[in-house]
Amino acid sequence: MARELGIEHTNDPVHFQKTRESPGLARANPNQRIPALVDGTFSLFESLAINLYLARKSGAGTPFASPTLEREALVTQWSFWAMTEVEKPLLGLLMAAFGRGDGQEAAHTAALARPLKVLNDHLAGRAWIVGTAFSTADLNVAAVLAWAFPAKLDLAAWPRVAEWLGRCTARPAFKG
Repeated sequence: MARELGIEHTNDPVHFQKTRESPGLARANPNQRIPALVDGTFSLFESLAINLYLARKSGAGTPFASPTLEREALVTQWSFWAMTEVEKPLLGLLMAAFGRGDGQEAAHTAALARPLKVLNDHLAGRAWIVGTAFSTADLNVAAVLAWAFPAKLDLAAWPRVAEWLGRCTARPAFKG
């Protein structure tokens, strides 16, 4: 989100398996997990919350701003949807792709069928999840669904999801 908004920032790289070795991360996030944001004296953790915060703080005049309460609610809805409907089974497939699976790959794939159908149906006749331009909803959902690539999840059954995810991950900020 910082890259999308052109916000100057510093990335302090912390290996996801060595988060407990970072005193700076411990100060920013008592859970000692990445990511975390430090903005002056304000600290925030959880990637989707960080993106929502940055959009609200610095997104004025961009498609990341939510001009109405209803649009902001839809952005929040889709962000929560990614976390509650997609993240856990997709993480299970991702772990399996890295040889650390739980043996439940078929169940994880099956659990993704319904939410991916919901998104695929929602994308009928539209390029983006909320509104007519790439938004915080797209960024947050794509941040989770991008795991489909290393997890080797075949999205052929959800062609609109596959096309949309391709547009999202082709953005310069994503590639950065």
